[in-house]
Amino acid sequence: MILAVTAGKGGVGKSTVALNLAAELDAVLVDADLSMADLPSARGPDLHDVLAGRADPVEAVREGGRVAVLPCGRSLAGARAADPTALVGAVRDVKREYGRVVVDSPAGMHADVGVPLLAAEACVVVTRPTEAALTDAIRARELARAVETPLARVVLNRAADVDARTVATTLGGPVTRVPESDAVARAQRAGLPVAAVAPGAPAAHRFEQLAEAVHSAVRS
Repeated sequence: MILAVTAGKGGVGKSTVALNLAAELDAVLVDADLSMADLPSARGPDLHDVLAGRADPVEAVREGGRVAVLPCGRSLAGARAADPTALVGAVRDVKREYGRVVVDSPAGMHADVGVPLLAAEACVVVTRPTEAALTDAIRARELARAVETPLARVVLNRAADVDARTVATTLGGPVTRVPESDAVARAQRAGLPVAAVAPGAPAAHRFEQLAEAVHSAVRS
């Protein structure tokens, strides 16, 4: 399984969803935001090095934490040296070694956003219940359609009692709502999945349900 987590704009919780999905699916998390990496990093080769031909993608995966991560560098020079078109092959190499990959895609609608979708077998679109976020989510959904990447799920983030039926109809896919909670905020600060910080929290249960739904959709 290669799953791309995408969003039409930043600030909707895309990286948080990607991290929690990778944890629940026991997948490698690839931070593919080449210019604005947002996931925990560490010393050693990163995705910039991989896409510049200086490192092997499998060797760049960091194991040992709650989630295995292929991190992305944070330097402008690294971003300039990286060839985004090499991402497809790199992600597929990681899949061959580990079986499951979740790609945290760049936010927005620039050219790099389409590459993770090209590599993926399915995608998850993350949005919030605001007019601006939903408008951008529609654009992200159309991009996924354009590259023929199936939609596994829509995540309506920081939404508790919002009626998801309109969102499901608009984006053309089933919706999972994730409520805003202190547990999510604490997990974000720690750089950990919610289940590692507050396993009994409603948000942890929602992420578990989301992973089950995605796994079922991609497997079918």
